[in-house]
Amino acid sequence: MSVGELVRVREEIPMRVRIAAWLGTRSPEALRISLGMILVMFGNLKFVPGASPAEALVMRTVDLLTFGLIGGRAAVVGTALVEVALGVVLISGIALRAGLTLLLPVLAGMMSPLVLFPADLFVNFRPTLEAQYIIKDIVFVAAAGVLIAHSLGARMVVPGSRRL
Repeated sequence: MSVGELVRVREEIPMRVRIAAWLGTRSPEALRISLGMILVMFGNLKFVPGASPAEALVMRTVDLLTFGLIGGRAAVVGTALVEVALGVVLISGIALRAGLTLLLPVLAGMMSPLVLFPADLFVNFRPTLEAQYIIKDIVFVAAAGVLIAHSLGARMVVPGSRRL
């Protein structure tokens, strides 16, 4: 195909289709990196005593989920290590499938206080700040689903597009 033919074919593809194709190609990577950045940021807060608003909740949750084997500061630091490690994996893309596999149980653990401590997280049916902090993880679950599907080979198809 000559350069002139490539230009003509490109001009025939509507702008909305080109934009959709560009977004479909790059959005999963942007989602992966931004999710990783959020995990690193929130994980790093947990390394500093008193810096994370979720510190006490992490201690209670991990203590309950591990039947008292891990609690207190060790629970917070362990959670911080896992979050930062997962964040680095997502940002770098190194060992991505292993990281995505680990992400699902970590997200389940992050959201478990909604089931374990509902009376503490909802006052008069209104979510506390801690509950709001956890509820945002629903977006993480959706993002993880997109990233897992993408890592398994799923791709977006833009109607009206064709490969050049």
